[in-house]
Amino acid sequence: MIQKIKVGAVSYLNTRPLIYGFEQGMMQGEIDLVFDFPANIARQLLNDEIDIGLVPVAVLPLMKEYHIIGDCCIGCDGPVASVCLFSDVPLQEIKTVLLDYQSRTSVALLKILLKEHWKIKPALISAEKGFEAAISGTTAGLVIGDRAFRQIPISKYHFDLGQGWKEMTGLPFVFAAWVANKPLPESFSQSFNQATKMGIDHVVQIAEKLHYQEYDLLKYYTQNINYLLDHQKRKALQLFLQKIS
Repeated sequence: MIQKIKVGAVSYLNTRPLIYGFEQGMMQGEIDLVFDFPANIARQLLNDEIDIGLVPVAVLPLMKEYHIIGDCCIGCDGPVASVCLFSDVPLQEIKTVLLDYQSRTSVALLKILLKEHWKIKPALISAEKGFEAAISGTTAGLVIGDRAFRQIPISKYHFDLGQGWKEMTGLPFVFAAWVANKPLPESFSQSFNQATKMGIDHVVQIAEKLHYQEYDLLKYYTQNINYLLDHQKRKALQLFLQKIS
């Protein structure tokens, strides 16, 4: 029996196009697919519990060895919509920020923007599940993923981290990529790349099938999220890694 490659993915709306190929049966029998939120997938990759993970790129400096697999990522080139700082007051009046527990990269990006772009120094507090309810007054919160869409109509202000990075650097941003913690056969990597790219050509069908009410998913998949890990995004990734090192 061939030993399957263990793959960790994220159960957010923005990952649906990247796992579409697997859902259509591609690589069946070659991989075991598990789902969790980004920080947990990163932990599993670091601990060799999985072989490949769709992980926040802030984990890369912590890895003994890493290999970015394929041409896809979770990226943006301007507003990303699903990674925002939410507040009841303007930026300059924020005193405290609750940090989402689900992603290292978003927290690291927020810290860069607070210091270098928005130039404010609020107290930063690591938050736990359900922290969104504590966003009020001068206490803001970094909320990511699908929960960010639900927070948009609740908070008076939201500051998009993808837009902030674009304003500061002129570059796109990479939140997460497919990363292996060991070398993998070239034939496997090619098949994996084909499978993860398949859904990018089917975003209309994916958006229609999900029937999501809180946000226009077709807009999200085509205008907010940018899935191609191109030269500009690789350049942005290196800049981000330099800033957090």
